[in-house]
Amino acid sequence: MKLPLALPRRQPGFREAALFRPRSVLLLADPALSESGVIARNLAAGGFQGRLQVIGMPAEGLEPAADIPALAEPPDLAVICLSPEAQPAAMEALAARGCFAAIFPVAAPALAALSARTGVQAIGAHSFGLCLPAIGLNASLSHLPPRPGRLALLCQSAAMARAIIDWAEGEELGFSHILGIGTNHGLGFALALDWLARDPAAGAVLLDLRRIKNRRMFISAARATARTRPVVAIRPGGRQADASGIGDAVMEAALRRAGVLRVNGLEDLLAAAETLARLRPAQRRGQDSLAGDRIAVLANGQGPAQLAADAVLQGGARLAEWDAAAQAMLDLALPPGSAGQPLGNPLVLPPGAGHRLGEAAALLAALPGVDAVVALHAPGMLGQDDALAREGLAAAARATRGAPVLVGWLGQATGQAARRSLAGAGLAVFATPEAAVRGALHLAVDRRNRAAAAELPPRDLVEVAPDRAKARALVDSLRAEGRRHFTEAEALALLAAYGLPVVPGVAAAGVDAAVTAAMRLGFPVVLKILSPDLPRKTEVGGVALGLNNVASLRAAAIAMLARIRQDRPGARIDGFLVQRQAGTQGPRGHELRIRLGDDPMFGPWIGYGRGGTASDFEADVAFDLPPLNRTLALAMIRRTRGARLLEGFRDHAAVDVTQVADAVVRLSQLAVDFPELEGMILNPLLADADGVLVLDASGALRPEGELSQLAVPPYPAELAEDWTSRKGRRLLIRPIRPEDAAAHAEAFRHLSPEDVRWRFFSQLRELPATQIARMTQIDYDREMAFVAVEEREGAAPRTVGVARLIREAGGGPGGDQGEFAVVTLPDWKGEGLGRHLMQRLIDWGRAQGLQRVVGQVLADNRPMLGFIRALGFSLRRSTEDDEVMEARLELAPPE
Repeated sequence: MKLPLALPRRQPGFREAALFRPRSVLLLADPALSESGVIARNLAAGGFQGRLQVIGMPAEGLEPAADIPALAEPPDLAVICLSPEAQPAAMEALAARGCFAAIFPVAAPALAALSARTGVQAIGAHSFGLCLPAIGLNASLSHLPPRPGRLALLCQSAAMARAIIDWAEGEELGFSHILGIGTNHGLGFALALDWLARDPAAGAVLLDLRRIKNRRMFISAARATARTRPVVAIRPGGRQADASGIGDAVMEAALRRAGVLRVNGLEDLLAAAETLARLRPAQRRGQDSLAGDRIAVLANGQGPAQLAADAVLQGGARLAEWDAAAQAMLDLALPPGSAGQPLGNPLVLPPGAGHRLGEAAALLAALPGVDAVVALHAPGMLGQDDALAREGLAAAARATRGAPVLVGWLGQATGQAARRSLAGAGLAVFATPEAAVRGALHLAVDRRNRAAAAELPPRDLVEVAPDRAKARALVDSLRAEGRRHFTEAEALALLAAYGLPVVPGVAAAGVDAAVTAAMRLGFPVVLKILSPDLPRKTEVGGVALGLNNVASLRAAAIAMLARIRQDRPGARIDGFLVQRQAGTQGPRGHELRIRLGDDPMFGPWIGYGRGGTASDFEADVAFDLPPLNRTLALAMIRRTRGARLLEGFRDHAAVDVTQVADAVVRLSQLAVDFPELEGMILNPLLADADGVLVLDASGALRPEGELSQLAVPPYPAELAEDWTSRKGRRLLIRPIRPEDAAAHAEAFRHLSPEDVRWRFFSQLRELPATQIARMTQIDYDREMAFVAVEEREGAAPRTVGVARLIREAGGGPGGDQGEFAVVTLPDWKGEGLGRHLMQRLIDWGRAQGLQRVVGQVLADNRPMLGFIRALGFSLRRSTEDDEVMEARLELAPPE
């Protein structure tokens, strides 16, 4: 059997292939531990063709060994079932013998420290173990031998793993990989996801998440995996850990950002696995097809059809529609519906026509307005149609063209056997109409998430040009005074430094100063108490609105001070904030709230929803992670139900939603630039036909010495620089960004056919949108692409050159080499641009700790071969392809 990834030559230290494609396994067993016997039996029964050895107990089917030093050769992988007291000596002996990959199915309280000391990288503790059914390896605590297949399961709970394996066996689904992450104190999800992203044996990936160690590496690896296959995640205990639900919502936002489908509950996870393991979305042309939520319902009875139609609408999807020509075709090809009614959606076959379910499903799946077909079968009279219906549905579901077909086969006494038969034929089959629709919804959401992760943003960019010096002075002032919480005036000033429109206001030390400030601003005004001890001013009567003259202002100020001193005698009062009252004329504006917060697992987040004093009780809130661009901010806003109100409603004027999105982007940039921020709240942000205005804000710093880490790496703007060519032409050299998609496509169209062949090793007429997304939406921890941008008067900037360096050795942070590519437009050759771009790449790689830069060049590309020789690369002909030369440059460490 040919393995998808070859095991490299042995080198000291941990190798991923030793864990995921071992050729020899050692079990270190304490017979007093129950895990030892289970794993020994599973290892012996799995059919593994490599070497299996055991130390510590006799085990049938495993080769006994006296101790680790006595082994004839070091094993690739060790499974350690020893007490905590015996683990340090075992880890040290394994390292001395040259084994650096281990699994701990048992308690290992010092695992992280042991790995750091010995260099042995381990999975665990309390790991379910490792199953690789394709090679017969079952080093797990499973109660059943998992069959080979394409599902991959990464789980923290052993009980969850056994439940999923048991379900999969009943559904006749198999696995490519099963890995128990356990308590996640050793190697975690990121390493496994990086492997799965490159292993063609893996199909859909299921994640059981409770603890993430490194948020940035996890999101990076999850995104890399979701580019090529569906990834579904569940989080047991999320609400228990955070009853507010914010933690769960932030996790869903983080996973959506990576293109991962988040589901709730084991039933949803299994439904998603059933669907995504067997089906692929319809490949449609046109913008509307991106939604993937146009569902056709087909049944042999009215009741099941109506239940399914209700489930479609309740799930936020659409019942598919088709044109008159398609309707005429259906009416001609199929029998009329019940009581002679024309066929619609749901499409209900009349009594006695249940055997034509498969034919009808195939017809619906071929319609251009259908993204998925849910075909339902209820037991017929005497079961006369059942066999023919099964055969027809199997044929329709196996069709390679058109929309996927999901089958709901109802009943238990006769339905269970039928479902097993259909599952064995490779169909996605469910027991109820609602479950079948849920599967179709999962397919739609997965498609939408992965499409959004690869969406091509427009050229327009929110150019945030903040006054960082002013913002830094505000933050440093708080630190100098030993404070963490901004006053409202300080919070507004910080936001204003980032270009957010804020309501004019003046801080006043007392009543008389407040009157003077109001006269300077002009009435009507708003009066607010200034106190670091009263973050919710309205709760203590610390806000007075609609003050139209000096008398009303003075009276309100005196009453406010008296009330607060009585109710909160210990609160520090710094005076008042006097603001010009906004929104007093014209149509009513929308009160919105934008928040910056922090999640223990995924770090800084931004939330958007309705504002005002009751906003804490508003459930209609959307979340995302900074950094955000306008495209992501607009998508977040539109995920709320209230987004429709911004289009205009009764006495609320329509709002320019891009202005709201720009406010979100500016807050996002503030979070990127100031990792010492713990949180900020803009409430209310008034949005109306004239734009947006921050009326109130609060914020706080983290404790001294604490800094946030974003889950998604920010754009490295500090790497941008101006450059002048040999002929005096000026360019901006900067890292690529998603908004470069259109310019990237345009630059490709200006390459000569010869340049295209030399760069892509084939003749391409156009770059596919998916490839453009991959090239412009990069993970700056994994790769770098520098673009050379030429400014043009009266036209959009133009990309005239690109150089790219992608980490290898797993693709994730820590890879020791990178593969380069470089190309410049024909009219920029001979200007020194290519050399400058390559030098920038080499400098970046060296700064990242890469040891070498490698690449492949066609043997007839003489200009490139001469170019990279001049840069110091060595060249040799590829052993796999005579037409390719392999280039290599060893990097000295940075000084």
